[in-house]
Amino acid sequence: MKRRRLTAEDQELWDRVRANTQAMQRSNLEVERFDPDASLPAPADNPRSIRKAKSVLLGKPMGKSRGPSHDLAPAIHDHIRQTPVQMDQKSFGKLKRGKLRPEGKIDLHGMTLDRAHPALLGFVMNAHASGKRLILVVTGKGKQRDEGGPIPVRHGVLRHQVPQWLAMQPLKSVVLQVAQAHVSHGGGGAYYVYLRRHR
Repeated sequence: MKRRRLTAEDQELWDRVRANTQAMQRSNLEVERFDPDASLPAPADNPRSIRKAKSVLLGKPMGKSRGPSHDLAPAIHDHIRQTPVQMDQKSFGKLKRGKLRPEGKIDLHGMTLDRAHPALLGFVMNAHASGKRLILVVTGKGKQRDEGGPIPVRHGVLRHQVPQWLAMQPLKSVVLQVAQAHVSHGGGGAYYVYLRRHR
């Protein structure tokens, strides 16, 4: 790769930056040398405690330990799985096994958020008004893409947004349960939406 020469503007900017910086001072603190053998505790009766003490002092992992998760936003499927079941347990079991047949289906994948939201709203409200109980909302799994920007792009925007829309008014008042669809109905790229009875 060829190095680019600085333009006159770049050189002027660099000179201004250098003029306003100060050199860092080295710390004159002496770093103590660590001797693991000198720091070991006296041998105990239990050989396991000796191994544990050595591994802690030497910075080696003792075994499988789970550190804290750095995932700031849990997966949407985990969030949906943790929501309490509002519908009949027997029907919910059938739903999860793909034994209940959806009475209507809307395919949102490929749509933008601006187009998908009103389409979902109209479809769910019409399904509820016509007395349907189970509908299928297909979102797709989302494309894996990295545009190289400073802000990470969420994988599967519709897949994450649809459950949030379903949990907000006016849809919240007609939706009883949301669950990930069975593989036979789209799996991770679709949701079952179980509607309340029409009064």
